[in-house]
Amino acid sequence: MPENSARPSQEARGYAPAMTPETLDHVALWVADRDSIADFLTERVGMHVVDRTDAFTLVGSDARRGKLTLFGAEGPREQGALKHVALRVSDLAQAVQALGDGLEAEQPRPGELYFDVSEGLRLGLVEAPTTVDYDLDHVALWSASPEETARAYEQLGFSSDAPGPSGAPRVEAGGAFVEFHPGEPGDPEKPLLNHLAVKVDSADEHIAEARELGLEIADIVDAANTYALFVWGPERVKVEYVEHKPSFSLT
Repeated sequence: MPENSARPSQEARGYAPAMTPETLDHVALWVADRDSIADFLTERVGMHVVDRTDAFTLVGSDARRGKLTLFGAEGPREQGALKHVALRVSDLAQAVQALGDGLEAEQPRPGELYFDVSEGLRLGLVEAPTTVDYDLDHVALWSASPEETARAYEQLGFSSDAPGPSGAPRVEAGGAFVEFHPGEPGDPEKPLLNHLAVKVDSADEHIAEARELGLEIADIVDAANTYALFVWGPERVKVEYVEHKPSFSLT
């Protein structure tokens, strides 16, 4: 799909949208040392290892909520489009206490805290009502044209939403957000961000709709527990539409 392309809305073309993500399922990253990042997340950020294979480590506080997937890759990684990933907590003071000492943190607004982990990964904690602590709150991306990029994400099935506390344009999927900050995402050879993933009820329906819309399909993967469509979104950010098979039983 051309960068920041704007296609006629599905409603304008006379039928209900079929790109219908249910939730923001995970953020996948390329990292050189996935074990050290996973250790940080499990020891200081209230997550646990959901799954680990030769290729990746999946971490989260709940397997069926927002997660981080750490793919092993050659370093060093480049920042590229990813500004930060923010996790939602019900009590920020308690979460900060669990972080412990030794972190240089920034608190740009009340109820938010941001800090660097390693390899360019910047995490945030956002205090907001949540049924699961350390669920995904938002992913912040650099964009050369934030408003236009937000509109293009609506064609990928995300819902339009008012700007959040940062003032950046954003879209929503299942109560979590992707927001777009002014900046140059570039085209790095070794990006930190692998892809953004949204959970869907039917991957086949999304494959058919992606073809109808003329989206640029990057891959279709039929794995043991998931069935997924990958498309190239605006500014070469890859978006996954993942269906959990009945065999999906991660804890």
